[in-house]
Amino acid sequence: MLPPESYQLLDFGDGRRLEQVGRLRVDRPCPAAQQVAPREPGLWRAADARFERTAAAEGHWIAPKDLPSRWTVLCGPFQLELKRTEYGHLGLFAEHAGNWDWIARQVRAVGGPIRVLNLFAYTGGSTLAAAAAGAQVVHVDAARNVVAWARRNAELSSLAGAPIRWIVEDARKFVRREQKRQAGYDAVILDPPSYGHGPRGEVWRLSKHLQGLLAGCAALTAGRRRFLLLTCHTPEFDGPRLEGLLAEALGGPRLAPDRGRISSRPMVLRTPSGAELQSGVAVFWERCE
Repeated sequence: MLPPESYQLLDFGDGRRLEQVGRLRVDRPCPAAQQVAPREPGLWRAADARFERTAAAEGHWIAPKDLPSRWTVLCGPFQLELKRTEYGHLGLFAEHAGNWDWIARQVRAVGGPIRVLNLFAYTGGSTLAAAAAGAQVVHVDAARNVVAWARRNAELSSLAGAPIRWIVEDARKFVRREQKRQAGYDAVILDPPSYGHGPRGEVWRLSKHLQGLLAGCAALTAGRRRFLLLTCHTPEFDGPRLEGLLAEALGGPRLAPDRGRISSRPMVLRTPSGAELQSGVAVFWERCE
């Protein structure tokens, strides 16, 4: 988990959340916090920056004083460099911290070489968690600037020399190409958005394309699968639905009958007072020894 000096959810409500992210306190939109009121109104007045959305995805930051353009936080065995983007993101998705711990445990449990594919890999938290634990990782994201950001995080984490391949590509296209090459992976991690575009304008729709992508991931890991991790922030896709999609993808007659179990849990952020903010779902496939 993240240490409190790296990240804390301080409060949430009225469609926003207040977070202490390293040295900065930020106030950002949060659709999951629409139905509740803030519990600690006084804390919000000390925010260093507030993000206001001006379009469907973009917006601008309001800061009453000069702030660092970049800063770093420690995430266990690796570091992430953060910055305020035009989309309101900082480069850290704290709800994944528990998943990073799980990934590291899975990699170490193999006790030998393991090849991991990380799709929609963004700034590289899962990639670095796997690499720090000893895995070979193929990191795939559609945005060239984001892949450069992830590489910078690897450098800051003393993992520049780790066996990581950095790929700028559409996830579906990359998986299809790997299948044609008969490439194999021991594990796949994927965090697909609701909507997105590849580097050449390829369209991604979770509701339309997720099942096919999961089938491709199942084929790439057939006969050698050690773990799968699927995370999702789309409200219509809850744990049971995602478990069903993953089970269907793994159960095709052309796939090796690897033994494993599927489970899911909500990704939750908690304030110091114990209030919980739902932040998506994680679905796990673990091998049964």
